[in-house]
This record gives sequence, structure tokens and C-alpha cells, in this order.
Amino acid sequence: MITIGQKLPAFALKSVADTSGEFPLLTEQSFAGKWKVFVFWPKDFTFVCPTEIIGFNDVEGEFADRDAQLIGASTDSDFVHLAWRKSREDLAAVKYPWLADIKKDFASALGVLEPNEGVAFRATIIADTDNIVRYVAVNDLSVGRNPQEVLRVLDALQTDELCPCNWKKGEDTLKAA
Repeated sequence: MITIGQKLPAFALKSVADTSGEFPLLTEQSFAGKWKVFVFWPKDFTFVCPTEIIGFNDVEGEFADRDAQLIGASTDSDFVHLAWRKSREDLAAVKYPWLADIKKDFASALGVLEPNEGVAFRATIIADTDNIVRYVAVNDLSVGRNPQEVLRVLDALQTDELCPCNWKKGEDTLKAA
């Protein structure tokens, strides 16, 4: 599994950013100068996944305010992503792109491919503006994430200082003696 300090692997994947039927190609060079927050989920048309996708969309503006780009991803195709967005009004309104990792190359390179099901784990990866991985968290397939916690971690990483347990933006950081 990719870990802290490693360079984000190269990728070139079709994405779905709306219901237009266009599939722009995204790479590790897309969103230059921004932090990237990758949110992988196992499968489209499932139960826990839309709660996370919508939960992250609810705070998408807060990520944008931090110069961070949310990027969703699963091992489903671009056409499946499009069909799922078109099937639900709440998913159609999602503001961030979804990568279609149908060959599973990106999930494999990151080490977040579940070996038995062949789908992505619920992985969250934060890469800085230089595409260096700064945070990795992986949940079991059955357990959703907390977007507020991902925002908190992003805030802490962006301070480039020592942040204690449960630290929140605006609080004092620690000073090494």
C-alpha cells in the first residue's frame, strides 16, 4: 500500500464530472498547485457509497476553500458512473469528478484493491501540491468515512506544524521545546 512520503503514481483515467456524457481524462498532473483528496469506494449502485459521496459533496466547498480538489474513484466504468449519476438527483448534483479505474491499475498501484472482491477499499488519500502522499486511511468495505475528519486532517497537514490529538483549525499547534 502506498504510504506517507511516496509520490502519487502516474495515472490517466476517464472521469465523470456531471451528467453531460463527457468523459474528460484526468492525470496526476490535473489540478496543478492544489492538494488532492482521493476518495475511493467499492462499487456504484450500492448502499454505503452514496452516503459518503453525498457527505463529501456537502463539504466540497470547504475543501475548495483549502485549495484542495476532491476526486472520487472506483473500479466502475465511466458509463456506470454516468448511469448512476443520472439515476439519482443527489448524485447528479455532486460537484467533484469521479475517476473510472476500470482496469484497476490506479487502485492496484496505490495498494487499495480488495483482493477477494477485486474492488477498491474505502480508501482516502491526501496528496500535497507536489503529489507527495501525506495521508492514507482505509476502511473496511462496510464502514463509511467521516468527511469532517478528512477536513480536520487536511487542515492539520496544511499548517506544517505539530498538531495534537483532536486538534481543530484555529487552535494552537504544539511548539517543540
